[in-house]
Amino acid sequence: MKKLYVITIVFIVIVFNACSSKEVFEPNHVVDDWKKAGNSKVDIKNIAPEAALVEDRKVLALSKVLDIQIPENYKLLGYSDGWIISANINGDLTLTFAEDKTMVEKFKLKRTIATAGIKNDILAVLFTNNEMALYSIANKELLLKEQGEAPVVVDSKMVKPYFRDDVVLFSTLDGKIVVINTKIKKKLRTVIVSSQEYFNNIIYFDLIDSKVIAATGNKILSLAQKEIRENYDIRNIISDGENIFIATKQGEVISLTPDLQQNAKIKFPFAHFLGMIINNDKLYLLEKEGYLIEASKNLSKYSIYDVDVDDGYVFIDDKIFYINDEYISVK
Repeated sequence: MKKLYVITIVFIVIVFNACSSKEVFEPNHVVDDWKKAGNSKVDIKNIAPEAALVEDRKVLALSKVLDIQIPENYKLLGYSDGWIISANINGDLTLTFAEDKTMVEKFKLKRTIATAGIKNDILAVLFTNNEMALYSIANKELLLKEQGEAPVVVDSKMVKPYFRDDVVLFSTLDGKIVVINTKIKKKLRTVIVSSQEYFNNIIYFDLIDSKVIAATGNKILSLAQKEIRENYDIRNIISDGENIFIATKQGEVISLTPDLQQNAKIKFPFAHFLGMIINNDKLYLLEKEGYLIEASKNLSKYSIYDVDVDDGYVFIDDKIFYINDEYISVK
């Protein structure tokens, strides 16, 4: 019993020391409290691409709370081309037009859906087993089905299908970009972004300077005439249409060209970034311990402000961070 008592005490000391020595971001200088913040009058319950679920299961999108209610057993999948998309675990999918809730389209797809996107009459769906499909919204016809490799474990961040002219680009759950022509209903190309076994889904996609930019949590791809890849432990990523900004898990903020050449870098030791917004010539980073970093886009200077940050979902709508029932505006 004595030996067991000693072992228990040692274990408690180790755990206590580990918890008490946890290192967090502590800035040397804080300018002041950030003034453009307060109660948002909405409470973020969940987030999806370009939309958030708020109290009473209504939807925040287009900078306002829409008069659309998501059923209890449905998940909000996001906003796309004027439609609010939601689905249940059985693959029953509902499209509700954001500006007129009486306009509703329903699909019975019989498989759990990861994300979806819309352009005109075409609904593009990515299922949780990594299968891709195109449907006609008007007549519910299946236009194309393409099987992907089922993922093991994925990041919670999903990228909805991206439409460009007659092409839809699927950001898959196993680290690929699949290019499909919507007119001829044919897969044109598959590009590998990353080949990690776990948490390898695409978390970011954009077209910048005619280049495809895509990223998983550990790698970023630039694709044009050639493929360029770089390794980063990515927590957040954003673009201003000219350059790419990455916030890493090591507390770095890095500016890259569309060819993934480094413009500049600064580091905030132990910082855990929750999100980024670009406004005019400034980059704003929300940090978990309750700080807003306002940096020039060339990363040559920055200022740090105090803000209220509680644990919860962080939703970014236009130039505003929403956290639970609080907002932080950078307008």
